[in-house]
Amino acid sequence: MALTQINYEGNAYNLSYEMINPDQKKTLLILHGWGANKELMKQAFEKQFHNFCHLYLDLPGFGNSSIVKALKSNDYVNIIKEFLKEKKINIDVFLGHSFGGKIAALLALEFKNSKLVLLSNSGILAPKSLKVRFKIIVFKFLKTIGLGRFYRYFASKDGANLSPLMYQTFKNVVDENMSHLFSKIDTKTLIFWGINDQATPLKSGETMHHLIKNSQFYPLDGDHFFFLKHAAFIAEKLKDDNAD
Repeated sequence: MALTQINYEGNAYNLSYEMINPDQKKTLLILHGWGANKELMKQAFEKQFHNFCHLYLDLPGFGNSSIVKALKSNDYVNIIKEFLKEKKINIDVFLGHSFGGKIAALLALEFKNSKLVLLSNSGILAPKSLKVRFKIIVFKFLKTIGLGRFYRYFASKDGANLSPLMYQTFKNVVDENMSHLFSKIDTKTLIFWGINDQATPLKSGETMHHLIKNSQFYPLDGDHFFFLKHAAFIAEKLKDDNAD
């Protein structure tokens, strides 16, 4: 594990990262989802992608990477761009899971010559259940009477037990609808999705496949973390794609 400091908008961020197969010519950036860190992604992919240098990164506020203020998705993109510039690293493939997939997709919009691998990523809004809508109404009422500090009782599983700083970050990014941006992606994209995913439903993956014209879609057995048992298949598909 290595640590580097990046300056962004007047603040210093300590970013934790690790590189595997550093002698390979092509580099694969692998981004984790909300509530996870680079160790989970290493667990899945460390023994795959033999023809790539793996770059695993803890996003700010997760794992061993610091956070200074509440961030939005574009802030995460810009911090990673600064990191890549500082380390003089060119990325050939952006791979991300869930929230990390959304960040990978936004990066691919700016790095036109890269490829993109998405794993049940966020950014397509699914309709909220009646229960969730009711909790939002109650929480907004509590805020108006000065009881917003009880947000933990109304937060989703991903938002619970967070510091106020990370909870604000979560609120900033959780309800973003990126459909208009996904439709602008023209890089070659491989999309993998858990058929039984409850966090980002399969329908969202199908919508994303429709929006990203130059994409292939692979629904696979499993939930939101389906990739833990399908890592070899994902790696093989990327290998086949590079052979084209």
